[in-house]
Amino acid sequence: MGEVYSHLSEEERRGIRIEVGNGTSIRRIGLMLGRNASTVGREIKRDTWFPSNENESYRPYRPKRLKTGPWTGGYYIAGPAQRKAGRRRAEPRKRYRLSCERLWARVAEWLGCGWSPPPVNGGLRVLFPDDSAMRVCPETVYRWIYADRHRRERWARCLPRGHRRRRRRGGGRTSRFPIPGRVPISERPPEAGDRSGFGHWEAEGVIGVGCDPHTEVERRSGFLMARIVPDKTAGESVGAQLAMFSPLPAGARVSVTHDNGTEFARHTRLRDGLGMDTCFADPYSSRRRGSNENRNGMIRRYLPERGEIRMDMAGELREIVDEADNRPMRVLDYRTPAEAFADELLELQDQQGCCTSK
Repeated sequence: MGEVYSHLSEEERRGIRIEVGNGTSIRRIGLMLGRNASTVGREIKRDTWFPSNENESYRPYRPKRLKTGPWTGGYYIAGPAQRKAGRRRAEPRKRYRLSCERLWARVAEWLGCGWSPPPVNGGLRVLFPDDSAMRVCPETVYRWIYADRHRRERWARCLPRGHRRRRRRGGGRTSRFPIPGRVPISERPPEAGDRSGFGHWEAEGVIGVGCDPHTEVERRSGFLMARIVPDKTAGESVGAQLAMFSPLPAGARVSVTHDNGTEFARHTRLRDGLGMDTCFADPYSSRRRGSNENRNGMIRRYLPERGEIRMDMAGELREIVDEADNRPMRVLDYRTPAEAFADELLELQDQQGCCTSK
């Protein structure tokens, strides 16, 4: 692990003031404080006060040959030095790019139209190809919005995933309660990862007020299935999965990838009852389950996060799922997920027929 650095404290600055007044050398002061001599030297040089600088009219006569330094002696005072250090730390070293009103006006206009930061970045490059000032990377937009409470309240809702807080990136612990028999996503079949195989699903329980929709998305076709469960308990979740997967042929339900919620703690019932492989995405890595997250975002357009969901809304959820499954997708060459899923089932049926005839 690398060396850890820290700023000088007010107590250390008081010690520097005393030792400078006693005429102690910089190297000796550094040894006394346990600091590098260059650290102490920079601090003294940066915050030494010269009385003659306060009044430019004060010009005592000295021959030119003696004018080699300040007009009067310097003083190091701990209190002002500490306050100046605090102000320097609070000020950004580099000006925020989005503090430019012209750039932010264009970004805000597109965010208000529902654009996400990556298209905003691309639109600026197309519209202003020769203007380097009109450039901003997506991460800068996210940080600018979430750095200030007023901007967050105003603009976070315009983002595709308008969270009130910025979600953690990278890994972390899986859950407060470990999931028994958990298989990491790194051990998922390769044909599930590159979408070359059929029958590999992604699952998640969507949080609602009251009841919760449970969603399943087939990776190759993008086909969505959903079911409302009374709560996000492990028994209700695995029951919904068994009800959705049981009618499908074995070749259409090969594996399923979950997030790390405890509602999937009984995933072994899928292995034992249906012969499905189960695995779990890395913590805080929803991008590894992008198909499911994308479909859940479509459901959120009709069933907002704080909206009430009841068990008698199964018909409404069915209409939302049908609309999603019958919308053409570019990744499918503008076929619909329902068409792609039906074609895969027909191909699977033909393969099984050929195997049976042999």
